[in-house]
Amino acid sequence: MFNNIAHRYDFLNHFLSVGIDYSWRRKAIKIIGKNNPKTILDVATGTGDLAIAAMKLNPEKIIGIDIAEDMVEVGKKKIRKKNLEQIIQLQTGDSENIQFNDNYFDAAMVAFGVRNFENLEKGLSEMYRVLKTGGEVMILEFSKPAKFPVKQFYNFYFRYILPFLGRLISGDKAAYTYLPDSVSEFPHGKEFLNILTKVGFKDPIHKPLTFGIASIYTGRK
Repeated sequence: MFNNIAHRYDFLNHFLSVGIDYSWRRKAIKIIGKNNPKTILDVATGTGDLAIAAMKLNPEKIIGIDIAEDMVEVGKKKIRKKNLEQIIQLQTGDSENIQFNDNYFDAAMVAFGVRNFENLEKGLSEMYRVLKTGGEVMILEFSKPAKFPVKQFYNFYFRYILPFLGRLISGDKAAYTYLPDSVSEFPHGKEFLNILTKVGFKDPIHKPLTFGIASIYTGRK
């Protein structure tokens, strides 16, 4: 599915979120930058937007992995165009079987990707495994706003407008129907913090964004 929409993925992300996704990534990167990480893993990197945003942290190395080969290829082209190949490397990889040794990275991050893990706890456990002791995980993901009228508008937009525009622009009937369904089923808030704790992360924190439309979660190994 993600391979099918790779050619329009970046445009759709920014268009369907009315550009708010840029500010969400900036906030996420600012949070993870507090510990000055030098080696960073970007899981479910897609076309590399979060990895590129993390260049503001002046890292030594960012490695992005994603199971969708076509998404990775689009990301590689962006990185070559920006002359960032010395720092950012994108490669095909499985989030639930990460191809790096234990205690390898200072930080691990994922934006709008944990919903797509076939086994959520396995994917988070793998991120925990490859982090150094004291390393931080940062997860940016959609949430479910609870307050009127944001909840009602959000549900209408996600259920009807977003799938229609997504189908129209991407040409894939399933992709943007899948998005609201996956968000609806995904654990958020305290429920997700409990999962982070279960797989081993310490001091997990939840920071809601834009009236609860999205959330940033952090934890420490």
